[in-house]
Amino acid sequence: MSAALNGLLVADFSRVLAGPYATMLLADLGADVVKVERPDLGDDTRAWGPPFAPDGTATYFLSVNRNKRSLTLDLHDAQDAALARELIRRADVVVENFLPGTMERLGLGYEEMREPNPGVVYCSITGFGDGPGASLPGYDLLAQAVGGLMSVTGEPEHPTKAGVALVDVITGLHAAFGILAALRHRDATGEGQRVSVSLLTSLLSGLVNHSSAYLAAGVVPRAMGNRHPSIAPYEVFDAADRPLVIAAGNDRQFHSLCTALGAGSLAADARFATNASRVAHRGALVDALNALLGARPAEEWFAVLTEAGVPCGPINDVAGAFALAEELGLGGVVEVGGVRQSAHPVRFSATPAAYRSPPPGLDGDGGGVREWLGRPWC
Repeated sequence: MSAALNGLLVADFSRVLAGPYATMLLADLGADVVKVERPDLGDDTRAWGPPFAPDGTATYFLSVNRNKRSLTLDLHDAQDAALARELIRRADVVVENFLPGTMERLGLGYEEMREPNPGVVYCSITGFGDGPGASLPGYDLLAQAVGGLMSVTGEPEHPTKAGVALVDVITGLHAAFGILAALRHRDATGEGQRVSVSLLTSLLSGLVNHSSAYLAAGVVPRAMGNRHPSIAPYEVFDAADRPLVIAAGNDRQFHSLCTALGAGSLAADARFATNASRVAHRGALVDALNALLGARPAEEWFAVLTEAGVPCGPINDVAGAFALAEELGLGGVVEVGGVRQSAHPVRFSATPAAYRSPPPGLDGDGGGVREWLGRPWC
């Protein structure tokens, strides 16, 4: 089958996570991604371990760099910079996440490169934009802190980061979305454009209901642990052996929960008649539910409550999560060049993702790419 983005050339000058994640998503769908790296060192994540795969490669690097070709260039060297310019001249898409102004100083910025390549879609990923925040380093932990995510994560008085670099991932998704929208515009008009996305604005958008609570109602959200500010019961409960999540998002599901627990009195209690009243009396409700749920193991409740139509589940570790995906027929795992990896998350009926090559060794494709860039092209 043909991949959706076959024939698309992406010049990837990004490193670490947000940019490489975006370009891997494009590569999975057929784009030819040339990953430009620093000589000798390469992408920072090549050294971010443990853990390491059996061949010594950092698993962090492996997570976002499959289906790419690696080319090392010293962008301060005149000959290598000329190769970089030629790569951009031929590219459909450029992705970079240097500090703002860096590509311009190297003669590789959008305004300069759009002249020889007016159709180029040039995506710049920053931490905090290219204005007053241009000098702030774009690290996910910093974005989680100053962007409000840590203030609504964890227990009150103990700001907590998300367990994964979530802001980088959200930003990478926004970058890929923006690139595809710009390519659609180019298909219609022949015109490329610059696409800019920042960690901070991606996070503010990703805060969704928390952002809306502040902007529309003047409510500044606070950390509530595993509780939800607007829904109850929607949190972690204590089964006999381990924690269990229940996410009853409406009155019908709450009544089904009470029936499955043999607790009709809870459903009839005026304090719990509506979602708003359940939120107002959350403490009493949680105590009553914990007393009932403590009678049986989490897996038993998972089966009983799921059968009753109540959203619930045990708290899996990562191994358990992949096992669940397999059990549900979602797969979730692919093997690329002997390396097991998380699969592309989107399924296509006509143009499925393809896994052509494992993450490349540093400059593993440099010779071939340099030879290709040196040949006449128009």
